[in-house]
Amino acid sequence: MSSQNVPKSGSVAELGEFGLIRAVTENRRQPETTLLGPGDDAAVVAAGDGRVVASTDVLVQGVHFRLDWSTPDQIGRKAVAVNLADIAAMGAVPTAVLVGLACPAETTADLVKGITDGMWAEASAAGAGVVGGDVVQADQLVLSITALGDLRGRQPVTRSGARPGDIVAVSGRLGWAAAGLAVLHRGFRSPVTVANAQRYPEPVYAAGPAAAEAGATAMIDISDGLLADLGHIAEQSEVGIDIRVDRLDVNRRLVEVGTALGADPLSWVLTGGEDHALAATFPPFAELPEGWRRIGAVTMPDSGVTVDGKPYVEEPGWEHWR
Repeated sequence: MSSQNVPKSGSVAELGEFGLIRAVTENRRQPETTLLGPGDDAAVVAAGDGRVVASTDVLVQGVHFRLDWSTPDQIGRKAVAVNLADIAAMGAVPTAVLVGLACPAETTADLVKGITDGMWAEASAAGAGVVGGDVVQADQLVLSITALGDLRGRQPVTRSGARPGDIVAVSGRLGWAAAGLAVLHRGFRSPVTVANAQRYPEPVYAAGPAAAEAGATAMIDISDGLLADLGHIAEQSEVGIDIRVDRLDVNRRLVEVGTALGADPLSWVLTGGEDHALAATFPPFAELPEGWRRIGAVTMPDSGVTVDGKPYVEEPGWEHWR
């Protein structure tokens, strides 16, 4: 696990399982929803709504992050952000995060401490606590995160509620992480803002509950690509969706990077994953919440996901094992 980002320190084997746990949990502040945090057999988290929204993701070294591309802090932030974005996509408010960490015995304690620092920072920014988890020995670095959320009296916004005539809107940036991946694959480290978009996403967590309050009929976290994830809404709602290119924000910085790399920035926006923006559908005359922008409309069943009324001929986004 050698890289320029791995700090020189003792290993987790030298620190020991319980020493490592103490090192990453001591003197941490918890939100009010954490009734009992790390240190017991299980945590206790307040669920004022009476229902708990739960989601989990696994991040594997070399597949979801690379130590020669990202700092430990960035890896930790990404691991938590991709999970909390799922909570927001249900219209819920994040409350807690549980962490499973597997790593080789020779992993430096400072690397693990850096990753968990990032986790605590991202969770805190979303108003959630890191309430517990587990650490085990493995052949490579793997992070498993479970996130919890509170609906606060609202109904969950699922993928199955879109209806013909609804507005399709997004909140957050699109295409940046894909552009950052292209930059890093070419061996570059700049533009830093673009490269960092691949290293860790910046979801707008409050956008999910705001959309639910505004009457969103369906919603999804864009993890695999705009067209691919809208395809899930179209399938489960049994509708079609049409995206208008003139309503998409193809940022000037993405155009510059695309020109330099000989790539189409619009393809990044339409099919690039890992930005963890939110996409939602709203009733035809709904007033969109702040930060949401209209990009298309829900159409009749069996029309699929189209771009300017036509099928998109490239792969719509990422899918494991494809």
